[in-house]
Parts: sequence; structure tokens; C-alpha cells
Amino acid sequence: MTAKATVGSSILETVKTIVYALLIAGVFRTLFFQPFWIPSGSMKETLLIGDFLFVNKMAYGYSSASCPSLKFPGLGVDIDSSDICGFLDGDNSRILASEPERGDVVVFRHPVNQNDFIKRLVGMPGDKIQVKNGVLHINGAAVALQDAGDFEEIMAPQGPAGSYPLCENAPVGEGAVCKKSRQIETLPGGSQHVVLNIGNQGMDHTGVYQVPDGHYFFMGDNRDNSSDSRLPQSAGGGGFVPFENLIGRADRIMFSSAGRSMLFFWTWRGDRFFKGIE
Repeated sequence: MTAKATVGSSILETVKTIVYALLIAGVFRTLFFQPFWIPSGSMKETLLIGDFLFVNKMAYGYSSASCPSLKFPGLGVDIDSSDICGFLDGDNSRILASEPERGDVVVFRHPVNQNDFIKRLVGMPGDKIQVKNGVLHINGAAVALQDAGDFEEIMAPQGPAGSYPLCENAPVGEGAVCKKSRQIETLPGGSQHVVLNIGNQGMDHTGVYQVPDGHYFFMGDNRDNSSDSRLPQSAGGGGFVPFENLIGRADRIMFSSAGRSMLFFWTWRGDRFFKGIE
């Protein structure tokens, strides 16, 4: 075999290895776990900007939303999940389906803009949901709330977007302590988690939402800084989310960085590595 043939064979083997690795990674991401970075503060303090987690896609079975979307505008690539897994579309159904539980932290595909959202499931099919004076009501009954002090963070740019937190004790100068009221919320069934409040906001007073069959109602734990099911999908909120749009359940934070890049090791949050999500 000539040297030229040897080089050609080596390049071919390298290309094959890369293709196989990509195929395996694609199958793994489609069927088992999908990586997800937390880009906003809508789920504080449960999830912080810069948390990195894997979404358990086996939890609720599979639908067209289970396939990843491939969007690279600079390269002209815009492939929606339905373009890959459209064969799974089927009247708001899933294969190997399992019902989510109230209190689950869920990643779902927005029914209109196709972006991935992560929120907490508070309303099941058939429920009546309302927020009165900042308190969540489910089927006419207020959820139990227990005061738990303040959530504190530094007023500074957060994450790659450099967004600033909203504070109950505003105005707050750069580098000062930003506070939010902190409460422990108990949902029907016993699921408990922390919710944060900043003040009297418009979304603290809503009408009654009747959750349709086959749909779910989601809210962010950072109640005054979350675009969720309280807002219609046309306004950027989640609205009522169909069963087929669920991607998976978030169970554990794998890694967390408070800086603008995961490479800034001095901003890593060591206390959040492998932290369970409640």
C-alpha cells in the first residue's frame, strides 16, 4: 500500500469515527438525556442562571418534541424537532407514555415559538388554577405557604446575557445585596419547594384558568419574574401546554457556573454539583 493510500484510508477512518460518534450522541440525546443550560432567573432559587443539567427524556415517554431542534442561523440551519420526529406526531399522544406528577420540574417545547422552557408543573388536566394576592389556588383552595426568610444575591450581571436580578428591596446599587421574600410552598399531594416574591405584580392577581384535558399548567418558582402559563402563548407565555410538548423531567444539577462562561473556573458553584432538584 502506498503512502498516499495509507493517508486516504486514515482520513476515511477518522471521518467514519466522527460520524459514528455523532450518531451515537444523537441517539443518546433523543432517547435518554438532553443537556440544558439555565438561561434565566425564572426558577430561582431552585435553579440558578448557569446551572447545567440533564433532562430525563424517559420519564414521560416520547413524542415529536423528544427530538432535538438544530438551529444555527449563521449557517442557515433551521431544523425543527418535528422535521426529524414528525412520525411521532399523533393527536397529543406519546409512545411509552407516563403521566407527569404535580410538582415536577419539566422542560417542554413552547407550542408557538418552539423554544424550550423549564418550569414547575402546578396544574393537572381538569384543574382550576388562580393566583390571588400572590398565592396560588388550585381548585378553589389556597396552597400552603410557610415563610422562610429572604433569598439574597449580589446585584451584578448574571450569566452570558449579563442580566441583572430584580429585587424586593430596590433600588439596589451594583455590588449590594438584592433580596426577595422566600416561602416554602406545598402543593396538593405533598410536593414542597421554595418560591420567591418581589412585590405586588400584575400576575399576582389572575382570573381562573381551566386546564383542558391533555394539557398542563406551569409556573416559575420566581413568581414575579417568570413568563409561564399565566400568560397566553401569543404573549410569550407558556399557556396551556399539550402532553405531546413535554420533553422530560429535570432531576439533578450536574454543574453550575455563576460567570459568563463555564470556562471561568473561579465562578463555579461547588455546592451545586450533582445537586438534586426538588
